[in-house]
Amino acid sequence: MSEPRPPNVIYIFADQLRYSSCGYAGDVSAHTPNIDALAAESVSFCNAVSGHPVCAPYRASLFTGKYTTSTGMVINELRMNPDHRCIGHVLTAGGYDTAYIGKWHLWANELGNHHDPKNSYTPPGPHRLGFDGYWAAYGFHHEYVDATYHTDSPEKITLPGYEPDGQTDLAIEQLQRAAESGRSLAMFLSYGTPHDPWVPGNVPEPYLRLFDDAAFSLPPNYHDANDPHADAWARLSDGERDQITQWMAVYYAMTANLDWNVGRLLAGLAELGLREETIVVFTSDHGELFGAHGRRAKNIFYDEAVRVPFLVRWPGHTPAGQESDACLNTVDIMPTLLSLLGLPVPDGVEGMDLSHCVTGEPGPEPAAALMQCTGATAAWENGHEWRALRSKRHTYAVYRSDGAELLFDNVVDPYQMHNLAGDPGDATVVSQFREMLETRMAACNDGFEACTWYRDNWTEDRVILRTATLHT
Repeated sequence: MSEPRPPNVIYIFADQLRYSSCGYAGDVSAHTPNIDALAAESVSFCNAVSGHPVCAPYRASLFTGKYTTSTGMVINELRMNPDHRCIGHVLTAGGYDTAYIGKWHLWANELGNHHDPKNSYTPPGPHRLGFDGYWAAYGFHHEYVDATYHTDSPEKITLPGYEPDGQTDLAIEQLQRAAESGRSLAMFLSYGTPHDPWVPGNVPEPYLRLFDDAAFSLPPNYHDANDPHADAWARLSDGERDQITQWMAVYYAMTANLDWNVGRLLAGLAELGLREETIVVFTSDHGELFGAHGRRAKNIFYDEAVRVPFLVRWPGHTPAGQESDACLNTVDIMPTLLSLLGLPVPDGVEGMDLSHCVTGEPGPEPAAALMQCTGATAAWENGHEWRALRSKRHTYAVYRSDGAELLFDNVVDPYQMHNLAGDPGDATVVSQFREMLETRMAACNDGFEACTWYRDNWTEDRVILRTATLHT
């Protein structure tokens, strides 16, 4: 009698979707019935965070299970060093047919000019990090109508219509292929939405109409002055501040379309008879601030930027509708998924296996998630670096430039409006977090370097040449 084949893995991740903008997380403005239904069938990690809330650093950590200070992907628009044993390598070696669809963001080594195939096309070989099967990807772009992608040629292929719809069509085709072949599929589907620009032409009109009567307002922790630690991507002009609530309407419309496509994908799984034998993960690379704390975008330790949805459904193996409060971090995803699949976790992985949390079993958990910012979003610019820890109750952070410390009690102060770092009554808590941060940074050889230190010591022409083993 033949052994049952390993489960399929479908890893769906949005771009810039924050946990707090999902209906199942309590947002009454969100139109996410399919994601909410998935949450009811899944284990939901309510304290999941993006360990470095920027597109490329997140992806580097996702695929390697290592922190930014070990991958060297310290800002966007760097070329990843392929000398890591990545999740794609392990999946391929384990007999999986891999597929990658959507945004890759680990090849381009030029700031800007991202539509040029020299930046948008990742050639077959080591820079695909083990994803050696189906490839329908691009570097990055944020135009979602009649967008383009590459397979195994620099020639661009146009995806007619709205990009997430077409990407979902491609994903369903891969599910059909898996059903016919009988070979286990590991597919990563990287949607570009709901990333800005939030203009009406960047989302189909029917989804905009869902929010015609919605009254969006500025967040309770909105600041009308820019955060002095913010980089150019995070600062807001007066004109942009006037548009925040209009932006939110488009953001929520994009999320509604994303939800529709998640529903289509899940329906495809069921129709093909693959539902019971497939692990589905739904998450995001980071969130969005919309003026909270005087910032837009990401790259900061506040919950709006770092806290992300993370749902795992594996029928018969994961308890439906259960919430885990484990402090799941980006680096934990690789060892957790590989352990669920019974595949080896490579040496050098810095994350923790939390597969027992997925299956509802007791086991060790991290006391807090270590989060990093190693520079401006995409520029070699010093002065924005920070490190932070997020536990089940607190967020502690410190800036490199001026040593400013912040401590928030996220239970009593969910909008993180009251910095407790200077409160004598919380001096012991601050001291404990300082010590924990020092220990955690030392464990991954994080020297809290300036951004340009990596430029000068790890890269050449925005190509990462070094790996963690050379970081001394």
